[in-house]
Amino acid sequence: MVGIIASSYYRIPRDGKKGNKPSVLTYHKTKGWVEQSVIISAIKTILSHEFIDCGYRLMCSYLKKDGYLINHKKLYRIMKEANMLKLEHRINRSGSGRKFVKFRKVNTSRPMECLEMDIKMVWIPKIGKNAYLLSIIDVHTRRILKDYFSFSIKQKQVIKLLSLIFEEFEYPQNIVIRSDNGSQFIAKSVREYLGLTGVNQEFTHIATPEENAHIEAYHGILKKEVFQRFEYKSFGEIEQILKRYVNFYNNDRHHGLLGRITPMEKWNQDQHLILMKNIAA
Repeated sequence: MVGIIASSYYRIPRDGKKGNKPSVLTYHKTKGWVEQSVIISAIKTILSHEFIDCGYRLMCSYLKKDGYLINHKKLYRIMKEANMLKLEHRINRSGSGRKFVKFRKVNTSRPMECLEMDIKMVWIPKIGKNAYLLSIIDVHTRRILKDYFSFSIKQKQVIKLLSLIFEEFEYPQNIVIRSDNGSQFIAKSVREYLGLTGVNQEFTHIATPEENAHIEAYHGILKKEVFQRFEYKSFGEIEQILKRYVNFYNNDRHHGLLGRITPMEKWNQDQHLILMKNIAA
């Protein structure tokens, strides 16, 4: 009657929405028909992998490989309803929620009050690739508490090294540990571990190595007194040199800012100040 083409209009369904209702079940080759909550759980499991961070189209291929019969349109709807399409709403594997340092200069009154850690690349000529040195220093005494030298340093190595320190010193209280924003340090597992042990973790701001000055200075000393002075070719050669040097640095090398005494002498002077947990009888 009004001249509108018949194909441009349709009958309104009773529920106010056109078309069929979306299906609430999805078929899995071994599990059979599963509910939407199972799909969401499967998506979260896939996204929990340290290297997977994808959208709905690539996620669809992961789910199909896992046995789900699902198309990308249905998966888009499910992920949208679960608020999982945007990166910030997916599984939190980033360093969000990090606490950055407030004061550039660190003032300490005792050992085990503030620790700093950093990773330095070490070139290995024989094989033509870098190895990595993770060092942890006590700011008050300049003592190198632990280090780890390897071709690969991941989250679990950071946690293991820290746990060795805390176990050796019987989990002292009120420790702050500083680091840059390396992936090994901002990892969720590392932050959770430090939270459980009661250690406050601080991160330096971008491009401000002076906020992590003590460990940066130590690695600078290594460059001058080890890497530029010794000829080495293999991983084993430099590994042995580094072990000897750490022993020399802690026990024999005089430190100007400590009053020309060694880090271990400063440690022995002030270790009684370390705050320990009250042990009940």
